[in-house]
Amino acid sequence: MLEAVVLINVHPGQMRSVSEALVGRDGVHELYSVAGAYDLVAILRTPRNERLEELVTGEIAAVPGVAKTTTLVAFRCLSRRDSEGVFSLGLEPER
Repeated sequence: MLEAVVLINVHPGQMRSVSEALVGRDGVHELYSVAGAYDLVAILRTPRNERLEELVTGEIAAVPGVAKTTTLVAFRCLSRRDSEGVFSLGLEPER
């Protein structure tokens, strides 16, 4: 399964319509309204690269009100628990 984070800028006054167009769309696993340089953050999960490309460039970018997208493709998903193992030197006592 491929995962990507899409940072989305929305034209003023279009947050509600853009959010409604994206929530529940096949491949959009989570959608967050955020403060800062971007308006929305979408977490995508797709079975293949072709579906990811179609979703980002053909569907999300085409939603009326979407001004710009920036896509980050994840190499690996690391949770807090996973990160302990990634940065461990193996010298810590077992829990």
